[in-house]
Amino acid sequence: MICRSTAVLSLALVATALVGSKSFVIKPPASATRNGRAPFVAAGATEVRQGAVAVDPVVSSETDHENKNPRLSGLALALDDGTRKSHSMAENTAFVQGFFKGISSPDSYRNLLTSLYYVYRAMEEDVLDKADKDSVVGRLDEAPLRRLPGLEQDMEYFYGPEWRTAMDPPSGATKTYVDRILEITASSSPTAGDNGELSPEQMPLQEPYLFVAHQYTRYLGDLFGGQMMGNMASRSMDLPSDGSGVAFYTFEGVDSVRDFITSWYTELNTLDLTETQKQEIVDEANLVFALNIGILEELEGSPWAALFAMAMSRAKDFTNWSNIKETKNGQ
Repeated sequence: MICRSTAVLSLALVATALVGSKSFVIKPPASATRNGRAPFVAAGATEVRQGAVAVDPVVSSETDHENKNPRLSGLALALDDGTRKSHSMAENTAFVQGFFKGISSPDSYRNLLTSLYYVYRAMEEDVLDKADKDSVVGRLDEAPLRRLPGLEQDMEYFYGPEWRTAMDPPSGATKTYVDRILEITASSSPTAGDNGELSPEQMPLQEPYLFVAHQYTRYLGDLFGGQMMGNMASRSMDLPSDGSGVAFYTFEGVDSVRDFITSWYTELNTLDLTETQKQEIVDEANLVFALNIGILEELEGSPWAALFAMAMSRAKDFTNWSNIKETKNGQ
């Protein structure tokens, strides 16, 4: 059975197809073709676009059963379906092109990392670090998902040891994103007064359930496509082979992405939420997608330059491998 994919993961899906992953195939959809070229039909889209190819979602090697696949029920299903149906192919294209712009040059990539740093600092320091571990938000907070430590390493690589004072301020789209995170997670507790009550900044967060949409969209998207996108960034900018500059895309402590995500979705479905709250989370996830698009659209650079650099890198690897084989055969 075909697993449900979400629009927020469209970058991982399309980019994986571009680099030839065995988990994905590129082929025309079953719909009729015109002029020998197949239209692209996006999941949930209402229009057909000419001159592109369709990307099949991941196909499980085993039959999915509702009692084994948490993505087939509950909030997991609502999020997967609710986000997939609401995004047009134009948005998916913007997401993909935006990422390629981000890795088209070190400066552009640094700007992307800077924006992500501000976003994840808000998510992890301002929200998750203050959340009760038994809260809706805290129960989905897994140490391997945390991105801030890796981003700090990358910031030091691109800005230098004094990166905290050298880094650029948040862009307009980044500030909008961060403001939204802080808005939905603000404590409803009273401001400290003469009675000695703690201020909202000093108190643990209550139940900012809408933040689940931000965890779902960012963390799962990063986890699904992290290794692939890190490799693409390294190739396009010829970064050191030791992983410098792409620590953000490295997930320590995740032995099996599939098992980890299955466990995360299972926990997601156990959250005590009303149907109204679940729908609000789906709506928020769609907003998060738009906020990410806003950041990517600010980036300067050519997506095609990144693609070309990657292609040249892959060609160089192939040439080197061919030379090694010829040398061995000639001995």
